[in-house]
Parts: sequence; structure tokens; C-alpha cells
Amino acid sequence: MEISDHLKGILSTLPDKPGCYIMKNTDGKIIYVGKAINLKNRVRSYFHNDTGYDHKTRRLVKDISDLEWILVGSELEALILEMNLIKRHRPHYNIRMKDDKRYPYIKVHWAQDFPKVTVTRQMQEDGARYFGPYTSAWAVHQTLDVLRRIFPYLTCDREITGKDARACLYHDIKLCTAPCIGAIDREGYRQVISDLQDFLNGHSEGVLARLHEKMELASQSMQFERAAVLRDQLKALGNIIERQKVVFASDYVDSDVIAMARANNEACVQVFFIRGGKLIGREYFILEGTEDTRDPEVIAEFIKQFYTEAAFIPGQVLLPQEIEEAQIIQQWLRGRSGGHKVEMVVPHQGQPHELVKMAAENAAETLHALRVQWQADTHRQEQSLADLQKALKLAQPPNRIECYDISNTQGTASVGSMVVFSQGVPDKKLYRRFNIETVSGPDDFASMEEVLTRRFRRWQAAQGKELDPGSKPDTAFSILPDVLIVDGGKGQLGRAVRVLDKYTLLDKVTVVGLAKQEEELFFPNRSKTLVLPRQSQGLYLIQRIRDEAHRFAITAHRKKRTRQGLASALDTIPGIGPARRKALLKYFGSVDMIKAATPDELISVPGITLVLAESIKAHLE
Repeated sequence: MEISDHLKGILSTLPDKPGCYIMKNTDGKIIYVGKAINLKNRVRSYFHNDTGYDHKTRRLVKDISDLEWILVGSELEALILEMNLIKRHRPHYNIRMKDDKRYPYIKVHWAQDFPKVTVTRQMQEDGARYFGPYTSAWAVHQTLDVLRRIFPYLTCDREITGKDARACLYHDIKLCTAPCIGAIDREGYRQVISDLQDFLNGHSEGVLARLHEKMELASQSMQFERAAVLRDQLKALGNIIERQKVVFASDYVDSDVIAMARANNEACVQVFFIRGGKLIGREYFILEGTEDTRDPEVIAEFIKQFYTEAAFIPGQVLLPQEIEEAQIIQQWLRGRSGGHKVEMVVPHQGQPHELVKMAAENAAETLHALRVQWQADTHRQEQSLADLQKALKLAQPPNRIECYDISNTQGTASVGSMVVFSQGVPDKKLYRRFNIETVSGPDDFASMEEVLTRRFRRWQAAQGKELDPGSKPDTAFSILPDVLIVDGGKGQLGRAVRVLDKYTLLDKVTVVGLAKQEEELFFPNRSKTLVLPRQSQGLYLIQRIRDEAHRFAITAHRKKRTRQGLASALDTIPGIGPARRKALLKYFGSVDMIKAATPDELISVPGITLVLAESIKAHLE
């Protein structure tokens, strides 16, 4: 293959040391990250042996326009750096967990005297204890709904002194132990939360024994209501434990079982969690970028990415086959687990082998179910686009649909929204907001004209007709829509037609107005409106697009109105300009906090004198 002089120069300077290499395309975007014990040999091999590579790697090499590398001190450091770079940049040609930044965790705020239990999507070094990641936020909340009935935990924001006069409603319905009124002390409450953590870790025997002992003591002391509550908790725990399959003796090492299924360039990995000898849970993960990659490499990449995010590293990971990087990954896992030994094992017989087979079967069933669901969704999208093609008399189904909406409050904080749907699904990276600049008062028609004018002026610039020197066109505006929808009737449609006519685009873009009340479609130069059938997939799509444009506009408007509200109270104070206003808001966080501050606290802000502090207090009181 032909190699550019730029790449030849880089290849000639590659060091023969360990590190990571970063490959970029012509736009400067990172498309692949890899690691090597010898950078010189590894990177050069991409360009000198292309006939031996698979289709995916040949496409990667063809797209490479630039190279960078980072030297490290060891293979382990290279592994860690590679994982961090993939997580940060999510390169197109790397294998990656789908939506890995969005997985939820159960968080126990253990550093608090009276810990709460919440759901979060980010682990931090804050003294809390985390469980996960899980793939379904809904399932996490369902789990916590059950556990809260067994281990009642705080959800309110009260400061717990034990001296409140009354407990909240949750105490009355047995969903809170009411430490606020002293019904349980700190040690007792923390024991409840400790039991909850033990249960999440799969170690329920001690929890059951403790609850049973408490129930007997309550019964013997004739605290029958308390005994009944404990009885119900034991029963609920028993119901959950019955669903947890016992697979090993209780002293068997905690393990994760990993297996995979693949079909048509898609990969689904199933993980079974074995704790205390019981199968306490399972999760599946979809991987992207697995095309033409061998199974062991896919599994290795999953292990690295999953355990980067996992809140717990077990002593054993059972795998369906050997992976090449086993030794270095085990070394890394040991570091992640705090120095405890972690083994990756490929079982060939017995119960461990059966578990790996069962995980593989589950992965295959999950992937099949997801494919059926994806195909159904694709069918609905195809049907909706076909409906619109017929209704709007288009030559082909619309690939790109744009919708615009205006939001303001009596003409203030006016914002326009642009949402884009590609192939019938939202393309959120192309969404744009417009702060209305030329319109005074509540004139939605003029605001719509301004937004569309700015949108198509950007399109014109992207064609090179008005491009300023050194500027780069926004990809959201460089492509014309097949269908343009304005949220409104004839008035809004008329302004849209005016703008399209100005840019001579009326014969290139189909434009319609959508009235809210009857869901009528308005067309240029036609008095008769169109009402799509109520069960039409095309109507559902248009409604979804319109609702998304409205939501996006409302969200932007509220943010702008909030910012203006914060600023306006300070703008009336003599001596407070933009810089001091920004410094005050940055230091205190809100006007209410500024209002509550003392003059001595106010002068802690750079640029605020005692005279200004007293003026601020006087104006805000």
C-alpha cells in the first residue's frame, strides 16, 4: 500500500520501547488506540503486512493519516494507559462496551453517620461503597424497592439528631427506622445498612441468623408488632434467596463467570456473579467494534473494560477459553482488588464448566431476543418513513428530518431549537440551540425566521460561499434536510417558506407546518391540510419529532431564564459589573447564598470591598 511521506517520517522515528500508539484520520479524530511492548515493530507491522490482516484492520490502515505514541515504563503501564485512552476517546476501530459511561451503580454512603442508599452512574473515591455496574437502571430501582422493605434506609434530608418531635410518613409505613426521633441509634442503623451490604454481596447467612435472633427476642419480650415486622422481613429475604441458585459450597471462592455469543458482527457477553456459593445475579453487555476480531481478543477487551468499572473484583474469573494477555491482566486485576490474588480459569469439567456453558447459552438467548427487538424497531422506523414518503409525495423515504420550535416567556429569554432525526431516530449530536438576537417581544414568527435564516446561512457557508478564513463549518448545518418541520400552522410555515426561497431551496427541501391541536400538516400554497391516520407510524414519528423539538427548546429556555434571573438581581447594584457578578456567583453558587452572606464573607470574593459588600446587602434585602 502507498504510505504518505508524513507517515513514513513518523514510522522512521518510532522507538523500540513499550508504550501506546494513537492512530488518527484526516480530521484529526482518534480512530484506534493500541499498546505494544515494542512500538517500532508493532506499529510498522500494520503497514508492511496488510495482506495478512482481516478486512477491519485493512480499513483501519487505509483511514490512518497521523500517528502519535506515548512511552511507558512497563507492559502493565501500557495496558492501563490503553484502557484509559479507549474509555476517554471511544475510537471507532476499538472494541468497546456499548454505553459504558451510563451504567448505574447502587451507592451506600458509608462515610455518613446515618448512610443513605442511592443510585449513581459514577464511582468516586469518597468513602462510599458501590455495587455494580448494572445494565438496567429500572432493575436497580426495583431491587432497591424490595431491599428497602427488608432493610429500611433513610431517604430524607433531615439532620439526624434523634430529637425530632415526629417521624415522617415512611416510618408509619415501615420503610424507615426513624433515627430522627431516636427510634434507632447510630450503631443500630449502621448495622441495618451493613446487613444490606452483606446481602448485596451474596453473604446472607449472618443476616438471616441475626434477624431470626431479633425476632425471637422481640417475641419473648412480648413486642409482638416488632416481631411481626422481623418475621415479614425474614420471609421476604427467604423469597429472594430461594431464587438464588446454589452452585457451590458456601466457602467456595467468589467468582464471576464470563461467556459470549456472537452473530452478524454483534457480540453479547453474559456475566454470572457467584457469591457465597450462590448465583446472586447476572448481567449482559453488548460490545461494539467486534467485527473480524477473534473471540479471545473480544473477551480480553471486555474483561479490561468491565473490571475498570466494576465495584468488586472476585478472587476467580471463569472463562470459556484462554486469552493471550492472561498474565498481565491478572497482574492488573490484583492491583485493582487491593492486592488480593485474582485467577482467570478456563474450566474443562464439573460445575464450573457447566456454569460457563450456561452463561454462553444465556448470552445466545439474550442476543437473539435483542436482535428480534432491534428488527422490530427497524421495521417500525421503515414503516414510519414509508408513510411519510407517501403522505408528502417524496421520491424516496426521508433520510434526514429537521424540526424547529421557539420557546419564551412573554418575549423574554427566547430560544429556538433544532432537532435532527436520521433514518427515523434522533441524532442528538446534531441538535442545536439558537438564542434569539434580533427579535424584541413575543414574536414567534419573527423568531422562527431568524432561526431558519441562521441555519441556512450556516449551510451556505459550509458550501464555501460565505466561509470566513480559518473557520470550520459545523457538520450539523452542512447537509440539507429532506423534510423540514416547523412547530406551528400557516404563520410559521410562511416564514419558513420565505427563508427557503431566499436561499433558493424550495425545490430541494420539503417543508411542512404542524399544528398542535388537530395534528394537521400545512403545506406551502395549499389551502387544504393533511391529517394522517391516527394509527399511522408516520404520525407517531412526526409527533415524536415535534415533542423532541419542544422539549429541547423548553430546556434551553429554562436554563437561559434561570441565568438571567440570577444575573438581573445583581445587575441593579452599583459597582457590580460582569466580572464581579461572575466572581460572586462562582464563589457562593446562587443569589440566595449571596443574600444570606455576611459583609465579612462577601469581601472574601476578589474585587469586593467592604463598601460594595454593604451595598450588596442593602440592595438584596
